[in-house]
Amino acid sequence: MAKIKDKVGYALDEARMLVLGAQVLIGFQFRSVFEPGFESLSLPSQLLKLVGLALMLVALGLIISPSAYHRLVEGGEDTEEQHRYTSNLMTWALLPFALGLGVDLFVAVQKVFGWKAGAAAGLLGWLLASSFWYLLGFYMRRERADEIAAEKKKSRDEEEGEMGEEKDAGPGGKTKLTDKIKHVLTECRVVLPGAQALLGFQFVVILTESFDRLPNLSKYIHLAALGLNALTIVLLITPAAYHRLVERGEETEHFHRFASKILVAALVPLALSLAGDVYVVVRKVTESSLVSVVSALVVLAIFWELWFGLTLYRRTQRQYAD
Repeated sequence: MAKIKDKVGYALDEARMLVLGAQVLIGFQFRSVFEPGFESLSLPSQLLKLVGLALMLVALGLIISPSAYHRLVEGGEDTEEQHRYTSNLMTWALLPFALGLGVDLFVAVQKVFGWKAGAAAGLLGWLLASSFWYLLGFYMRRERADEIAAEKKKSRDEEEGEMGEEKDAGPGGKTKLTDKIKHVLTECRVVLPGAQALLGFQFVVILTESFDRLPNLSKYIHLAALGLNALTIVLLITPAAYHRLVERGEETEHFHRFASKILVAALVPLALSLAGDVYVVVRKVTESSLVSVVSALVVLAIFWELWFGLTLYRRTQRQYAD
């Protein structure tokens, strides 16, 4: 099982996954108030934008708090108390994050389709985030409680030194489990900030005058791209929430497999979201539906080929070689 320094490191790394994206989204929240389209929103929508900003500020405060605690209380030491504090605050920070996401989805969809569709979109976004970040975690926590307890007991019974190192290294001297988990969390951090920055852009664009002049189809595609990107962000944050709630910050092969699958799954809606907005941008510049569709399909093909086609081909080659 994970050493305390690794558990504290994981918790702080998972906080770092959220903080940059939260800051980017807060910046776009501030900017949205000064966009021309903000004035055209109904008063309830304007107030909800302020509520969404407040929720994201609360989330930011919770996310940054463990760093201050680590410096001022623990003096930079890795302790069980630091791990518990960070884990608890990361759990609570996701709640205003989910609510803020739901609020922004409501405002975006409401501007195009009306308040009923906006309410449905906001509720769906909040439920989706809550399901992945909380319901899944609480359910699997109960399912895996006995297995994690058994692994902890086995780890305590094993002697330090060569036995532990050999176990971590795995068969054939492969990458240690500790490093594999660090890698997958790092890879989530690679994708997440860009996706969150894109989401902020997608929200702000809806409040511009140029968006109002787009054809209806472009508006619908943009909203679809926004929704797909929101799904991407929910999926990318899920491993951090799962690690806190289910695995208690421990190093397990189960978590590595889970995080790997979620990361790969998140790339599917991300590619679709980017291709969707490529269509919108090219359609605005060229005013040609054909050129826009071709451009979007080319971008989608390139992304999926690089992320899935080439990688699966190389994996198949390696399997045959073995």
